[in-house]
Amino acid sequence: MKPLGIDGAWLHTPVVHHDTRGAFAEALRADLLPRAFELAQVNCSVSRRGVLRGLHFADVPPGQAKYVMCVSGAILDVVVDLRAGSPTFGRWETVVLDDEERTATLIAEGLGHGFITLSDRATVVYLCTAPYTPAREHGVHPLDPDLGIAWPAELEPVLSEKDAAAPSLKEALDAGLLPSYERCREFYKGAMA
Repeated sequence: MKPLGIDGAWLHTPVVHHDTRGAFAEALRADLLPRAFELAQVNCSVSRRGVLRGLHFADVPPGQAKYVMCVSGAILDVVVDLRAGSPTFGRWETVVLDDEERTATLIAEGLGHGFITLSDRATVVYLCTAPYTPAREHGVHPLDPDLGIAWPAELEPVLSEKDAAAPSLKEALDAGLLPSYERCREFYKGAMA
């Protein structure tokens, strides 16, 4: 696991073994994870080109860490630091995840996550540490100009009604929806114990 520039976000690029039959890679090895990861739910989404999902996050605790991989097609994966009080608050990073490199992202609780589909169709699998609970799930508008995420200019983003109605980063902060950096740090300590 290679840490990204936002504390709590990592990148995993497995060794992909090719032969005449195709390819094989170890998509995830728990012993290589930088912190405890207890699997509670597996999600799978299929999206067409231009579909933008996110930016999603959950209340901490319990939060919801995610291990995200694109098993078919390609996406631009985005991690955003939404932890109020974090030294990297509002900062974002992008990584291309595809079915060739088999790269995956590990995203800690309290961070925002989203992606846009680059290929004609993409299948994304998310391993999650907590089940989906609507009352604890939130979003920040992915096209918020204050965030300034560099989505591909050649794509017209297609958002769900829920994501299109999500508050801006400032609105979410002012409404007290965002997780606290200190509370997340305390939660991470407990999760690693």
